[in-house]
Amino acid sequence: MKENNALTPREIVEKLDCFIVGQDSAKRSVAVALRNRWRRQQVPQPLRDEIAPKNIIMIGPTGVGKTEIARRLAQLDRSPFLKVEATKFTEVGYVGRDVESMIRDLMELAISMIKEEEAEAMEGKARDLAKERILDLLVPPPPPAPAGAEPLQVESSTRDKFRQMLADGKLDEREVELQVEQAQAMPMVEVLSSGGMEDMGNSMKDMFSKMFPKKSNRRKMKVRDALLYLEKEEAEKLVDMDKVMQLAIQRVEQTGIIFLDEIDKIASRQGGQSAGEVSREGVQRDLLPIVEGSTVTTKYGMVKTDHILFIASGAFHTNKPADLVPELQGRFPVRVELDALGEDEFYRILTEPQNALIKQYVALLATEGMELVFADDSIRTMARLAAEVNMKTENIGARRLHTILERLLEELSFDAQERENKVFEVTAGYVESQLADISDNEDLSRYIL
Repeated sequence: MKENNALTPREIVEKLDCFIVGQDSAKRSVAVALRNRWRRQQVPQPLRDEIAPKNIIMIGPTGVGKTEIARRLAQLDRSPFLKVEATKFTEVGYVGRDVESMIRDLMELAISMIKEEEAEAMEGKARDLAKERILDLLVPPPPPAPAGAEPLQVESSTRDKFRQMLADGKLDEREVELQVEQAQAMPMVEVLSSGGMEDMGNSMKDMFSKMFPKKSNRRKMKVRDALLYLEKEEAEKLVDMDKVMQLAIQRVEQTGIIFLDEIDKIASRQGGQSAGEVSREGVQRDLLPIVEGSTVTTKYGMVKTDHILFIASGAFHTNKPADLVPELQGRFPVRVELDALGEDEFYRILTEPQNALIKQYVALLATEGMELVFADDSIRTMARLAAEVNMKTENIGARRLHTILERLLEELSFDAQERENKVFEVTAGYVESQLADISDNEDLSRYIL
């Protein structure tokens, strides 16, 4: 089995095809960018450090798959992935978040990822330790034998019997009493969100959590639940946090991906000199050092951003990438335009992907014992109506399909449990009867679809 980070560009595109319809140009660009990270790791030093990531700007209307491409790419590479709206950031003097906070957020995600991986690696050992603690509750260990005396075999034999019963699941329903840690209320710490203060607020909370001792109380629970609780507790004890922090910093620096959405909203309009224009350009100036490569202080240590991959996206309806400041443009050398979606793409989105909307609704109603069947012509009709409504009103891309399906199946979803006939076929006629009046009335469709 080939490791995910060693996938070829063609294999990456094939995996993206399982979830995303069309947009071949964008898929090829991100596949090459991901493969280049693996290639860079194979290059000997000192040239390796000189190879910068080829950041990407994806241009296209909302709902065409920009975010989904970036998210699925991160999953393929097991990379820390953060999606952030560019409009959240502003320069000093305007309300907004510190630009460096996205690196700190990415670090928190990486820490969580590594902790989960380390806990999974220790799962077997943690389970064994949890079982021994359960046995201590069920069969308290005997007092230590006096010096020179033979250890008691009876207790050992009894413990072995209980161990076997525990393994066979015969003790699952028995109750035990555990010492359970209680969440301690922390003092409220209010910190302004200017540069660096956000991280200071988190550090203060950590400091207070160490100062105030944790409370615990005794609670009765079944052996099955107690085993899960103790297994989690033992796994946390086994995880080496120093190792976790070291690996997290390395993973963020070498494989981190930040998706900057709505970057067109911070691009300056030509000829604009309003306060808003100054603010937008200020955001770009603040982003520039992070994208170019700088060192950010986090509570886990110093993080270099030189090799983090940045994928930006925007509709660019009223402006264009050339309206970004030249220095920031230069840091996004790869630009790819995503196609608007039409009727054929909507049909494929409804049917082809592994997580296709049709499959989701069939699975949801199956939980009520309903067998939902979609005729092919009904799916074609939904795709056509979605395309028509997008043309008449605001084009929100594939997100229109969510609205169409929710409206179409609202009545069925409401009374699915009470229906006697547990098989329901969605036909083209049913789709027309449920949606045609709304889709034909442009004013009404603006509100409902």
